[in-house]
Amino acid sequence: MQIAEFQKLIRDRYYATDSARGAPATYLWFVEEVGELAHAIANRERGKPDQENLEEEFADVIAWLATLANICGVDLEKAIHAKYIKDGGPEGFKS
Repeated sequence: MQIAEFQKLIRDRYYATDSARGAPATYLWFVEEVGELAHAIANRERGKPDQENLEEEFADVIAWLATLANICGVDLEKAIHAKYIKDGGPEGFKS
C-alpha cells in the first residue's frame, strides 16, 4: 500500500467525524497515541515486550497522523517526497 492510498483509506472512513472534531482536538488524540507508543517502547526496553501491542501502537500513530494531515489539507506522500526524496533529501543527520 502506498502512503497516499492509506491516507485516502483513513479519509474515506473517518473524515466526517474527524473534520467535525477539528485539528486541535484531533491533535490531542494523536498525542495520546504517541504516548501509548512510548509506553509500548518502554515496556520493550524493560524486557517486557508485547510485539502485537507495539505494532498496533505504531499503526495508530500513523493513522492519527494521516487524520491530522487530512484535516489540514496536507498530502503526506507529496510532503514526504518533497522533504526526503527530492534533490537527495535533507543534509546531515539526527543523533
